[in-house]
Amino acid sequence: MTKWMREWSIDAIGPQNLKIAERPVPDIGDHDVLVRTTAVSLNYRDKLMLETGMGLDLAFPFVPASDMSGVVEDVGKGVTRFRPGDRVISTFHPGWLDGLRPGSGRAPSYATLGGVHPGVMSEYVAFPEGWFVAAPKSLDTAQASTLPCAGLTAWFALVEKGRVRPGDRVVVQGTGGVALFGLQIAKANGAEVIVTSGSKEKLSRALALGADHSINRKSEDWVERVYELTADHGADHILEIAGGAGLGQSLRAVAADGRISVIGVLEGFEISGPAAPLLLKSPVLQGISVGHRRALEDFVGAVDRLRLKPVIDKRYTFAEFREALAHLDRGPFGKLVIEF
Repeated sequence: MTKWMREWSIDAIGPQNLKIAERPVPDIGDHDVLVRTTAVSLNYRDKLMLETGMGLDLAFPFVPASDMSGVVEDVGKGVTRFRPGDRVISTFHPGWLDGLRPGSGRAPSYATLGGVHPGVMSEYVAFPEGWFVAAPKSLDTAQASTLPCAGLTAWFALVEKGRVRPGDRVVVQGTGGVALFGLQIAKANGAEVIVTSGSKEKLSRALALGADHSINRKSEDWVERVYELTADHGADHILEIAGGAGLGQSLRAVAADGRISVIGVLEGFEISGPAAPLLLKSPVLQGISVGHRRALEDFVGAVDRLRLKPVIDKRYTFAEFREALAHLDRGPFGKLVIEF
């Protein structure tokens, strides 16, 4: 007898085409696992994908979203990583296991869930076993769903690539999902954290989470304020969320031999900035497109070891997916999660 499930999908680009559809629960192959979805966390990218397709050749009906947690319901006969009942989370880049990312300089890979691959806004998903990792034991299912993209992005920037150390000065731009993960990860590694935001209320909440300093970018020159707070040293690490012309400010604020991790494109996909700070201070300028599976497994271990707790602004029901997408435009404090 066929078992049915619900999923959110579109048949053409545009959020107005979103609908709940009923489809058969997918079959699994020898090396696949069937996972019952228990929570999905949203990223701004999910909204862009629905609105524009982001230049990708999407397969319709297209199911959005990339980050989920769930419980293994069934496994193929060749599966060795998991068994029924295991709690798992998805990987953002399924084919990127470790080391250099797949693809080439001419054509870097962007084969992600909720993009080239199907998304996870379904009550069940069936993917190869290598597309999942074990969920952290210390988090509930909603918290665990926030790790695959936002959490791993901050971890990859600050730890996997950045090797943040005690005493480093870290600037975190904003108070969204990546930013608040960055705040917690940096503090757990002994860094001094400066948070910027245009909201007094959100800055107060960031200080309560452990930030050492806050800068209101609407009323203060955040670059000058960074130099005041660091005795002219500048920032050893900057999580650059804005993109666009905002990169120029980060280049001015970064310390000599510091590091800027370009993560967001809120001010545009074309970035620009002055050459002099780049030439005179020799900072590392790195783009971060989440990270590989091995780093996610390392991060899960750190979450359990350090007792990191993801910040969830609001939890929505499956039927409230549209409302959750609209909330993304209002700038959540931390993450938004759909609970199944």
